[in-house]
Amino acid sequence: MHHSSVTFLDLPNEILLIINMDVLYSLLDVDNQRLDTIILHKAFTKTLNFVLTTATDDALPISVSILNRYCINILPKIHNNVTSLMLESESMERILLAADYPNLTEHKLFNISRLYYLTLFYR
Repeated sequence: MHHSSVTFLDLPNEILLIINMDVLYSLLDVDNQRLDTIILHKAFTKTLNFVLTTATDDALPISVSILNRYCINILPKIHNNVTSLMLESESMERILLAADYPNLTEHKLFNISRLYYLTLFYR
């Protein structure tokens, strides 16, 4: 029998970002200081993807309950580490207003109309 050896790093970047967001959501504040220290590390929290992509490349928002937890509990703790955000129009404003992002250098926007973009960024 032939055994293949696939490692975590063999996964596509998109899958790694999904895993990263799931770990942040699931394990932060589970009353374990060691886990919190690892999860809050800059390397782990610098890129956040709030867009779900379907098999047909449609961009969907994350669920309201997940968005609530990020905006209320997670983003205020990691906002200084965030350098890149991937956002879609339904949750974008809420995520951007949840915290200040002094080190944000990149944001990717999905499902956003030109008018909404101009309204949001040129008030």
